[in-house]
Amino acid sequence: MENEKIETLENQCKALLEIFETSQCFTAAKKFDLEKVKDVIKKMCSLIIQDKQESESLQKWMDENDFWKTPASTKFHGNWESGLCVHSLLVTVQALRLAPAFARNYMISTLQEKMEFTAEDVFVSCIAHDFCKAGSYKVEYRNTKDILGNWTKKSVYKTKDELRNLGHGNESVLKLLEAMPGFIKRRNVLEAVSRHMGFSDLSEMESFNYSNFLTNPLVLLIQFADQSAASWYDC
Repeated sequence: MENEKIETLENQCKALLEIFETSQCFTAAKKFDLEKVKDVIKKMCSLIIQDKQESESLQKWMDENDFWKTPASTKFHGNWESGLCVHSLLVTVQALRLAPAFARNYMISTLQEKMEFTAEDVFVSCIAHDFCKAGSYKVEYRNTKDILGNWTKKSVYKTKDELRNLGHGNESVLKLLEAMPGFIKRRNVLEAVSRHMGFSDLSEMESFNYSNFLTNPLVLLIQFADQSAASWYDC
């Protein structure tokens, strides 16, 4: 990547982060204002996605596919209502903070001429990385005892029985392309979404050429942003 492109990347990342930082949309994983979270993500969409029709299509997809209410998991990080959109925003923030350093480091590597990425690539990869989860869960109830020993019903999230899924990363790619068909040729973004789980979501055949994907800096950036958001911030 050329220095000029990295400077553009850094300036755009700063502009996106400013939207987040001035919003005060949440102070902790479970302490957030959902309407502010939605507003931040939509403002980021409008600012950074160059094709305005695709920006509107992405926002419409999130509105119509339960992105704002779905948990991020059934029992791990973000396993509460709206956990998915909060997690996705935190992953985006983590990646935007790190992206310029990733780009500079990649530029001095032996792969410097192989690939590059933009702030738009970072944003779309992060927001879409868990699209496979949107609308995938249902609420069930189980009997449990409270601190006084009284039986009570507790709500829990379960994966829908009728769910059809092509694999965590690949299903998210499919849903991204439903929302933004113009990204069909954005190979670096599709790889980042597909491989954001690292080795934990690969078949034996996919593992065979996994190292090839690691030459894409966006793959590693999204992996780290995803894991740090979940592990460091409990979301």
